[in-house]
Parts: sequence; C-alpha cells; structure tokens
Amino acid sequence: MKKLLFAGAMALSMFTVSAQNKFGYINANELMSVMPEAAKAQTAIKEFEASLQQTYQDLVVDFNNTDSAFNKDSAKLSPTMKEIKRKDLFTKYQTLQGFQQGSQEQMQAKQEELISPIREKALATIRTVAKENGYSYIFQEETLLVAPLGENILGLAKAKLGIKDPVAKPAPATPKK
Repeated sequence: MKKLLFAGAMALSMFTVSAQNKFGYINANELMSVMPEAAKAQTAIKEFEASLQQTYQDLVVDFNNTDSAFNKDSAKLSPTMKEIKRKDLFTKYQTLQGFQQGSQEQMQAKQEELISPIREKALATIRTVAKENGYSYIFQEETLLVAPLGENILGLAKAKLGIKDPVAKPAPATPKK
C-alpha cells in the first residue's frame, strides 16, 4: 500500500512539475535577419564576394591572354621555349582552378566569421528572454510539426534587442448587419 501511495505521489509531483513548464517557440533565422548587424554582415559578404569575383575575372583574362599569345607565337618559338610557355600556361590554369576552389572556402569562412557573432547574440537574447519570462523550453519554429506548442517569443526577443516591429495594419472593419 505504501508503494502504491508513493508511486501516486511521485506521479502527481511529476504532473505538477510538468504543468509548470512554459513552452515557447521562435524563428531564430527571422530574428537574426532583422538585427542591425545582419544588414552590415550581408553588405560585407557581398563586397567580399565581389572582390573574389573580380580577382577570378582578372585571372581568367590573364590566362586567356597568355593562351592567345602562345597560340599566336607558337609557330615562331623553339621547342624549348614552347615547353616553357606551355608550363607557364599550365601553371596559370592550375592557379585559376585553385583560386576557384579556394574562393569557395574563403567565402564560407567569411560568412561564418560575420554571421557567428550575430547568431551568438540572437541565442543569448533568446536565452535571456526565456529566463526573464519564465519559459522552460524554447523551440525552433521550423522544426515543429505542429505549432503552436506555446507562445511565439519573436516579439519579445525583438523588443529585448530594441528592434521595433513595423506598424501593425489595423484589422479590417466588420460589416454591420
């Protein structure tokens, strides 16, 4: 009998504890996209990408010029000189290929460098908002199959960061009968 009473008390206490849990959800990507730092990061990423593209275009032009000059002058060149020019052309081709692969890695590294602090600030804000408002769990909105499990805390997080929402549109007037 004592065991049954004990099990019942445990079940009741677990129910009471779980009943006190407060659930919320947020679209963290949306929060990050409206942060002022995100616009600066996107601008820096676009500028970095443009500089990589310009460098790549310069390498392509250099390769094409070298190739054209080799094709034009190859009849006049000695076999030794042809071999030197072919090696130079091959080296430029390898540089072009290496730059193309390396630029993708550089681009990813730059994005991570610029986005990481924004992500960390957003997560810190979400944690702070959850703590201040008594949330036990905050879920990523995109991962929910059925929503809402709780309250969307995006507005609270924006307020905590000092981001003002655009003026809400008034609800349409209901026609009188």
